[in-house]
Amino acid sequence: MRGLFAVLQATLAAVASAAATDNSAADKCPGYKASNVKTSDHGLTADLKLAGKACNVFSKDIEHLKLVVTYDTRERIHVQIVDAGEQVYQVPESVFPRPPSGGADRRSSALTFNYTSSPFSFAVSRAETGEVLFDSSAAPLVFESQYLRLRTRLPSSPNLYGLGEHTDSLRLPTTGYTRTLWNLDNPGVGQNQNLYGSHPVYYDHRAGGGGGGGGGGTHGVFLLNSNGMDIKIDRNADGQYLEYNTIGGIFDFYFLAGPSPIDVSKQYAQVAGLPALAPYSGLGFHNCRWGYATIDEVAEVVANYSAAKIPLETMWTDIDYMEGRAVFSLDPKNFPLDKVRSFVKGLHDNGQKYVVMVDPAVAAKDYAPFHRGVDSHAFMMFKGDVYRGVVWPGPAAYPDWFATNTTSYWNNEFAQFFSPETGVDIDYLWIDMNEPSNFCEFPCDNPHRRRELGPSQQQQQVMPDNSTLHKGLPGRNLLFPQYRIDNHDGGLPNKTARPDLIHANGLTLYDTHNLYGTMMSSFSRAAMVARRPTRRPLVITRSTFAGAGAHVGHWLGDNVSTWAHYLWSVRGMLAFASLFQVPVVGSDVCGFGGDTTETLCARWAMLGAFQPFYRNHNALGQAAQEFYRWPSVARAARKAIGIRYRLLDYFYTALRAQSVAGTPCLNPMFFLYPDDAATHGLDAQFFYGPALLVAPVVGGENSTEARFYLPRDTFYDFYTHERVRGEGRTVTRPDQKLDDLPLFLRGGTVVPLRARSAMTTAEVREQDFELLVALDDAGTAEGSLYLDDGESEDQHGETTLIDFRYKNGVLTGKGTFGYVTSNVISKVTVLGGGGGGGGKRMSAANATSSSSIDVKQALSGDFEIHVAKLMG
Repeated sequence: MRGLFAVLQATLAAVASAAATDNSAADKCPGYKASNVKTSDHGLTADLKLAGKACNVFSKDIEHLKLVVTYDTRERIHVQIVDAGEQVYQVPESVFPRPPSGGADRRSSALTFNYTSSPFSFAVSRAETGEVLFDSSAAPLVFESQYLRLRTRLPSSPNLYGLGEHTDSLRLPTTGYTRTLWNLDNPGVGQNQNLYGSHPVYYDHRAGGGGGGGGGGTHGVFLLNSNGMDIKIDRNADGQYLEYNTIGGIFDFYFLAGPSPIDVSKQYAQVAGLPALAPYSGLGFHNCRWGYATIDEVAEVVANYSAAKIPLETMWTDIDYMEGRAVFSLDPKNFPLDKVRSFVKGLHDNGQKYVVMVDPAVAAKDYAPFHRGVDSHAFMMFKGDVYRGVVWPGPAAYPDWFATNTTSYWNNEFAQFFSPETGVDIDYLWIDMNEPSNFCEFPCDNPHRRRELGPSQQQQQVMPDNSTLHKGLPGRNLLFPQYRIDNHDGGLPNKTARPDLIHANGLTLYDTHNLYGTMMSSFSRAAMVARRPTRRPLVITRSTFAGAGAHVGHWLGDNVSTWAHYLWSVRGMLAFASLFQVPVVGSDVCGFGGDTTETLCARWAMLGAFQPFYRNHNALGQAAQEFYRWPSVARAARKAIGIRYRLLDYFYTALRAQSVAGTPCLNPMFFLYPDDAATHGLDAQFFYGPALLVAPVVGGENSTEARFYLPRDTFYDFYTHERVRGEGRTVTRPDQKLDDLPLFLRGGTVVPLRARSAMTTAEVREQDFELLVALDDAGTAEGSLYLDDGESEDQHGETTLIDFRYKNGVLTGKGTFGYVTSNVISKVTVLGGGGGGGGKRMSAANATSSSSIDVKQALSGDFEIHVAKLMG
């Protein structure tokens, strides 16, 4: 939502330093020696023993380890290095379900695992070419109770992507660069800082064998570890390297063979979980603001959008609706229940939706949600009492997602407060502050004026079930480990719940901190499903971990109304949708903090229409920025939303493809042109799906020029249908008005769109379809269209998926036709090739034209349309 704008000036705790820790002493550690190696068709195991005197550089070396290697699929190898007693914490299966393991034969694998016994190191290579993708011989392996270090060699000048969340360039810097993963409430989402999410996966792209090892291609490396960590990318006398430095957990690697970037993304989805499909209506335009003081003001905004003829699908309300900013409560004066219910009914009657904010922290005061949580033992505990941090309502308790009764407690609060019959009948959900955030500086004075214990008196870990398996080693410093990760706000306890809290199952928040937001996400999605079992929920969260996309979407946090943040929004959504498998993603359009300008808001209104999640949102105390505030912005919004709504089914089809196969709905340029080196660093333009190239104006306040790169390929201007031949160079388009945004269709694609836009997505669904057939140089094209009711959790097989093919002047549609619709294809427009293509190669003379035919093709079964003949 807003992060800590209200307390941004608060001084950080005196304890801890944000300076990066010098870990050079680890280079002198002895490493390990492998023995008792056992191989099978599906992998190998080995014992690892410390190869010399313990160095104990940051904590106690663990003398005995185990190596477990399994060939999971032809394209995936799973490599684990764990303590022999398996006491060290591992990410729970309940939070991150593991994919099936050990099902492939190593002899048919695309990847090969090799090792050196002493000192132990391992390498993963491509089986076909021998190209080494990962080589841990770059430095001794270190495995201590609170510090793990592993370094891999990299080719010179690598193309690396991922390791988020961050606002840095999509292609990561390779010299003196550190990515810190420790989920942080970080207003302003600055660069070179840890932010709200942790996604320890990177893509290494070596197009054309550029890595020096032959073969080339893209591979992925995912480290399943939720502890705080620094990942360093740098070079030394031995060459380029990437180095993991984590303060706990194990080495739990998944190596993904690719070989294309899209292949890696799809393979990662099989590990992290396929993303949840958003409801069709969730793709509409959303509006929110922190600072709508009354329900009447909220209603006025809705009316103003209508008067301005700007389609508004969903209205949101921030913490303003709460009584004393306490979750599961309504301000009786400014948001009385009867008026809120009347307002929501009016939205629903008009085909619109409503969303409110829910934070995890429950006000620790005399009200029913807190008492029920205490009675259910649903909150984090500290020294025998409910732990209290300080968030928006003041003292607040944090749900313990590992406690036995938390599911029933959370479901009940949703069922009561969001009851369609008696409560606030929301349609979707917004969750926030779930890093978890805490305004109270460590060690924090709690509401009872009881001074909480400092570092020397931290809570001792207990094991309620008498089991130590994967729970974490005892005796650790859970507040200030000797290795200090480069957390933007200093020590681990700063601005969050103290990490020495112990969950009901014996796990420590030190180990699970980065999981907290994702656990809230899965619990909240389940609560929404329990409330409306037949409806597909849309949940938007701030804090995420790997696999979050299986439950929720994400907005990119508390950005600022600047041109830099406008550009960074593209980087962020590409990272989440393409690399992290969280496809429903978007920024706060026009910016959250600070005052936007008319120009910036108009440009962002255009760009935001091509984010999967499209919401205008800004902060209390900032200048209002609803799209109707300026005539130029209103024009841009009407145009942008009009295009978006006509393309909603194309967007929805792309999201559905990602939900069933992991195929990214958004593509960085190098995903579709992996062998074009000029695309590898591009992060200001992108493809929505396989066909639509989006190239926003990014030059700043006074820029009227669009500059973008067109690979060597055939493209068509989305607006004029003119053929534009890409020559592998940057193209400049001058005179771009505030409602201009260059869009291109890639040759060889078929794009379905609605015949016209509408004021709501429900009205959009009433419109017939048109097809844009953008021919490649051979006169062919292909695409798809997915249809369902847009809302149901279970479609019961009543879905339609049509694959379109165009060749030799004939358009075919084949597939499954389970969704009954009265909509038809009313027009087919062929771009390029003159009168219908006919399969001839295009020449300069005939390549710029487009031709249309009116048809009335039902979407109830396979069909052929002889376009060339109908065009004469």
